[in-house]
Amino acid sequence: MTTFADLYDATDDGVVLRVHTQPGAGRSAVMGRHGGALKVKVAAPPVEGRANEAVVELLVRTLGIKPSQVELVSGGSSRSKRFKLDGVTPELVDAALEQALTGPSSR
Repeated sequence: MTTFADLYDATDDGVVLRVHTQPGAGRSAVMGRHGGALKVKVAAPPVEGRANEAVVELLVRTLGIKPSQVELVSGGSSRSKRFKLDGVTPELVDAALEQALTGPSSR
């Protein structure tokens, strides 16, 4: 399994994920790495926090967690953001990001 440990910092109660956001894209998706951050595209424009909300929705969908587990801790008006993911393990992040970036496995 691929590790994405360079994209997050583990804490006692979760993970802080670094995210590079591209707002106003055609669709929302996890794209890969951008330096030491996870690159994501979101369809929402960077107006009135809508892009930040779209990133939260994308992280919730990608990681299979609840919206209440995701908190924007820095970068509210920047493309470079940090999200605290409560109750999330590094193993869950690694598995979910690998799945998001490689697509569904053959069944």
